[in-house]
Amino acid sequence: MTEPELSAGVLELSAGVVEYEDTGGDGPVLVLLHGVAMDGSLWRHVVADLRAGHRCIVPTLPLGGHRRPMRPDADLSVLGVARLVAEFLEALDLTDVTLVMNDWGGAQALVADGRDQRIGKLVITSCEAFDNFPPGLPGNNLHTSARLPGGLRTAFTPLRRLPMRRLPMTWGGMTRRPVPDEVMDGWFRPLWTSKKIRRDLRKYVLGVPPKDELLRWAEALRTFDRPAPVAWAAEDRAMPPEHGRRPAELLPRRGEAPATT
Repeated sequence: MTEPELSAGVLELSAGVVEYEDTGGDGPVLVLLHGVAMDGSLWRHVVADLRAGHRCIVPTLPLGGHRRPMRPDADLSVLGVARLVAEFLEALDLTDVTLVMNDWGGAQALVADGRDQRIGKLVITSCEAFDNFPPGLPGNNLHTSARLPGGLRTAFTPLRRLPMRRLPMTWGGMTRRPVPDEVMDGWFRPLWTSKKIRRDLRKYVLGVPPKDELLRWAEALRTFDRPAPVAWAAEDRAMPPEHGRRPAELLPRRGEAPATT
């Protein structure tokens, strides 16, 4: 399948410059969000399938796969990134958005912080949830690395070697099939080459609030009164299936598929 040619854009937001791709068009708007140490290419096949009838917008969040460092004083905690997503939607004047997220668990933060007004539908796929921040064994290793001087550089340097990417403590437990090497090279290159990008990721990894705050955010999903289907990978080792069932129980309209998809 030929990959779509997306138009590239940049937005100057409070935390810094956020790059994004946009298919344009007058169709319903889908905003697709990726997770830690990834970029918008995560959604390349989804965009290829949906671009004919939708406007697909794919930002690159400051979670380690971004190429432009954020401002030194930027708040890149979990809540800070959630607020940056809300600012992104506002800057593009997007309303009634179908917000789709994978790996990054910002849904509960967006709702709990009252930043969900521009979201018409919420699609949650396997992601950080409840107090599973960062998720699973890879997340625990990432958190430990972020606390050590030079730890993130040490953690990501071995991922230059292809077999290391398939280990359970790295990306092996989060993908059923290997991600193409050239795609993962693009995800990791900023972390390999930029101390400031590693600084930004460290802020996110260490910017997780206490467990009781995370659980309070999750409980706030009960207030999201718009369609919010949940889809979870049954074999995911980092984001357990139970964490898919529990949000589905909290969301009042979780059984309603978005009309735009």
